[in-house]
Amino acid sequence: MQNAKVGIVMGSDSDWPLVKKACETLDSFGVAYETRVISAHRTPDVALEYSRTAEERGMQVLIAAAGGAAHLAGVIAAGTVLPVIGIPVAGGSLNGLDALYATVQMPGGVPVATVAVGSAGPVNAALLAVQILSTADASLREKFRAHKKTLRDKVAAANDRIHAPGA
Repeated sequence: MQNAKVGIVMGSDSDWPLVKKACETLDSFGVAYETRVISAHRTPDVALEYSRTAEERGMQVLIAAAGGAAHLAGVIAAGTVLPVIGIPVAGGSLNGLDALYATVQMPGGVPVATVAVGSAGPVNAALLAVQILSTADASLREKFRAHKKTLRDKVAAANDRIHAPGA
């Protein structure tokens, strides 16, 4: 996508239904992104090239989703100075626990922010990317502030329903 600020990579096209939630979240904030399928194990040269060139292509944050051994976020982080957010994808015999462990256990000096396994993961990855971008974009920060107000309003409405007469 033209003027993309967030690069989203996934280890397999089977990750797309989950990753699509990150895209929808970024769309709701008007943040441009690009998506790619890149395997840390089958196309490691492509993964490193992608991360090494991300900054010059205008990326500001990278998101990497992978299951199983889940090395994609670490490989991406190894090749760039940009912030990297890892989404551990559930699946396989360990139902995502292996991906979670692989994503959170980066060696010192190669940070990867990690979000939840499951449907909250891609949404939170996109929201974290928005927060990172908003440190240098006041209008985006105001959109995020409005998002937080919407969350508070939903909780207040739920509380009102629970405490309404006759409830």
